[in-house]
Amino acid sequence: MTETNRPAAAVTAGEDEPDLLRDQFRQLTRYRRILLGGIGVGLVGGAWLGITSADTYVASSDVVLRAPALNPFDANGSSPDKLINIGSERQAALGNEVAKNAAKDLGVADDELGALRRGLQVTNPPQTLVLRFTYTASSPQEAAKRANAMTEAYLKNRQAAYEAQRDNMVKAKKKQVAPIAERIEDLNKEISRTPDGPGRDTLYTQKAEAASTKGSIDGDIQKLGSLDMSPGRITNTATPPKAPDGPGLIMSLLIGGAVGLAIGLLAAWVRLVFDPAPRSDGDVARALRAPVLGNLPRDRTGGGPLLAAGEADPRLAEEYRSVAFRLAYDARFADRRRLLVVAPRGSSETAAAVAVNLAASFAETGKDVLMIEADLRTPVLASQLRTDTGARPRWSSQMSGAAETEWPDGRQLVVDAGESGSFDLIPGESVRNVARALTSQRASRLISEADSPNSTVVVLAPPVLSYADALALVDRVDGVLVVCAPRAVHRTDLVRIRELISGAGGTVLGAVLHSALPADKKGGRKGGKDAGRRPEPAPAPAPPRRQHVPPPSAADREREQVRDAERVPDPTQHIPGDGSDTVALRMVRPGER
Repeated sequence: MTETNRPAAAVTAGEDEPDLLRDQFRQLTRYRRILLGGIGVGLVGGAWLGITSADTYVASSDVVLRAPALNPFDANGSSPDKLINIGSERQAALGNEVAKNAAKDLGVADDELGALRRGLQVTNPPQTLVLRFTYTASSPQEAAKRANAMTEAYLKNRQAAYEAQRDNMVKAKKKQVAPIAERIEDLNKEISRTPDGPGRDTLYTQKAEAASTKGSIDGDIQKLGSLDMSPGRITNTATPPKAPDGPGLIMSLLIGGAVGLAIGLLAAWVRLVFDPAPRSDGDVARALRAPVLGNLPRDRTGGGPLLAAGEADPRLAEEYRSVAFRLAYDARFADRRRLLVVAPRGSSETAAAVAVNLAASFAETGKDVLMIEADLRTPVLASQLRTDTGARPRWSSQMSGAAETEWPDGRQLVVDAGESGSFDLIPGESVRNVARALTSQRASRLISEADSPNSTVVVLAPPVLSYADALALVDRVDGVLVVCAPRAVHRTDLVRIRELISGAGGTVLGAVLHSALPADKKGGRKGGKDAGRRPEPAPAPAPPRRQHVPPPSAADREREQVRDAERVPDPTQHIPGDGSDTVALRMVRPGER
């Protein structure tokens, strides 16, 4: 609960990062449907994964590659990893030639060659010359058999490629030796015919050079023939797996639930970011730049008595007393003691209950409280409260010395608040011109009664965004209390209320939050400006009959005005609910139009 003796800016500035994170996490948990939907999707995905992987088995074998070498133990030779391109070898292992050789060994038909290749996966552990052949099949024996077959087919294919390359090199060397051997034979014949001398010595030199070249080529052929052509060795033979691949049904459900929860939290966070309604008390305080004075209990759904005193659940009455206590210690309210209670839009039922109970709470502290029902469009307080005629004429009786024809007309009621005592009520009345009645001198004199010692005035006005009635009273009341349901109002509405009240010369003292009423949940924000308002009590049948009354003559109007001027209402003779107050308050004479 935010304190009232500190401005909202100071309160929000003092919040640390952990508090903000906890508040945001609590706001995420409000979107239970989104979170449960994400978890449900994750569980369905986990169940599908667990079921589909239940009959899938994986077997693998490892092969260490090597390059052909004359002496594999010679440490001075070339490094094998420089002679082998492991990426190219991996692509060759996945090639069509290896699959064809394995298909011959497995007895697989040519039309199933694609399916055979799809089950194979070849990987290379980092910083090694190892190829890992992993095969996935529907049975453990088939997986192991095909993994070994693919491994052996790859080694055979690689060895055949090396041998074919060596044979080609040997064949090329032999082609080089053939003309040299013919040259040596020709030199031998020529030497036998040549006598001794310089010419014979030259022939011997040429023969020696040809023989040396032939010997070098023959040495290369011998080296190629002595090469170790082994392409590699199998370090791990595939064996039938004992369990199917995958985490299993239970683990899949757990993983799916965790992933679904993460998805639900992400979706809830996106919903939270784009939610136009206030997400917390802090959002309301920041929008209004005023503290949240109280949160009404959730079990308040409307339809009950306006006065919370005497209800079975004392929490509501105590919450109202707490709000009144915070207001009493607010310096801005203590200076003038004039409070205007309004709702943003829609229903003003909860605002009326707050105004009535705050008046009762102030009366309980010994203050002289006057409550003014400035909701002249749907006045209902007089019919919903336990009232009696006013025995204390200090508020509004005889304001002008004669009976008034429009509100406020001097009628005063005393509301019995039970254990809290009583307070005075100026009931509202439907009038022809609401703005003129609210800004009249009589209304101003009523509100100025708060200037008297130990006095407090509470004014109830219609929703501030539906009508401009509340703004007409702001400059005389100053302190405004906003009553709203966070889930039934937008943050922009609260900002607009603050701007309108500040522009009219008033101050928002704070806010009282409550759960949304059924009417607000169904369409209080989407309906018209009167959507969700409490229906007005059935009026007396007098107003409809006025439409059929013929206009009186001028003499009759003069006599009626004289009788009205001489008639002084006696409050002690007024009986609430007998119908006479409704006729007297709502009668509009044709001569006064």
